[in-house]
Amino acid sequence: MSNNVAHSFEALQDLAKKSAQHSVGLPAQDEAVEFFSGIGFSIAGLQYVAEMGTVSELLPVPKYTIVPGVKSWVLGVSNIRGRLIPIVDLSKYFNLSSARVRPRDKRILVVELGDQLSGLLVDYVQGMQYFERYSFKTETTVSIPPKVIDFIEGAYQREGDDWLVFDTKRLVTDESFTNVSLTQNLK
Repeated sequence: MSNNVAHSFEALQDLAKKSAQHSVGLPAQDEAVEFFSGIGFSIAGLQYVAEMGTVSELLPVPKYTIVPGVKSWVLGVSNIRGRLIPIVDLSKYFNLSSARVRPRDKRILVVELGDQLSGLLVDYVQGMQYFERYSFKTETTVSIPPKVIDFIEGAYQREGDDWLVFDTKRLVTDESFTNVSLTQNLK
């Protein structure tokens, strides 16, 4: 019986050797690519992207009530599911000419920071956008309007186009954005 065991062991060794000679290695593991995801939108013809999580909701332009004594870029306030949200026209806020857009194409980006809600009127929303993190750059060839530049963190490039990374949190906490009253400036 030991002769059968020795023969079987040799057969297994031979099979292992042949298997190793003809085996194909495991495929090389590709590096995982990290992505930045955000909500794409445009104002005055420029493409922006706000990081996912900074925009809590997208809405068609709701009916709003005009509030007297506020700056012209504050369109009014709207009741959205029992919560009052100020509606701000970003083109007017940044002193930009709004793109010629049909009113039904305009959208509101709702930014929620703690208890503070802001509805930002934009010309278009391009939906979810994904960019490979390595395409981020701090320099861009896009001519950024002077009043907007403080809210731009950099840009992602895709197919030759730069998408400006817009910091909504910095905007809604900026003193010039939160100071909406006309009378506060008349001292």
